[in-house]
Amino acid sequence: MLIPILFACGTALCWGLYGPTLQHARSSTGEWSAFKPYVFIGIAYLVWACLGGVTGMTIKGDSFSFSGSQSPAMTWGFLAGTLGAFGAFSLTSAMLSGGKPLFVMPIVFGGAVTVTAIVSAIELKDITKTSPLLWVGMVAVVIGVVLVAANTPHAHPPAKQVEQQKPADTSAPESPGDTGT
Repeated sequence: MLIPILFACGTALCWGLYGPTLQHARSSTGEWSAFKPYVFIGIAYLVWACLGGVTGMTIKGDSFSFSGSQSPAMTWGFLAGTLGAFGAFSLTSAMLSGGKPLFVMPIVFGGAVTVTAIVSAIELKDITKTSPLLWVGMVAVVIGVVLVAANTPHAHPPAKQVEQQKPADTSAPESPGDTGT
């Protein structure tokens, strides 16, 4: 169980850094839209997913066929990628429309855990087999999201700087021909 836990921790680390990193992609002057960074998010997904997939398939000695009995890999893989892309699009939109990582990320991850639990319960086709503690856990997730978002340290807005004015010069300006006598 150690290897899956390490990979899960790696995912949590990367996705936890996603929001704070994406915050830097926002234009402070409005020079570009919120969707400009999304183009390179997509390129990064494409590059790393293809390289990782091909590398993993090669290491495992897999074939590159996606037809016949292997078509579910293509169909479900495309659906999962679509959901991931729409999730990244929604998260990008949340962050680049003014959302703060300390607020958005707990909702994303708490919500994702809850959706996964609901889908698992539905797939059982017999909701009576679901432990009542699942529903208690979902309520705890909502409470946890609120507690994390409300108590995450964040920077205070910049203090207003008061311009220090030079004392007004009340003397009359010297004229070019004035000798001072």
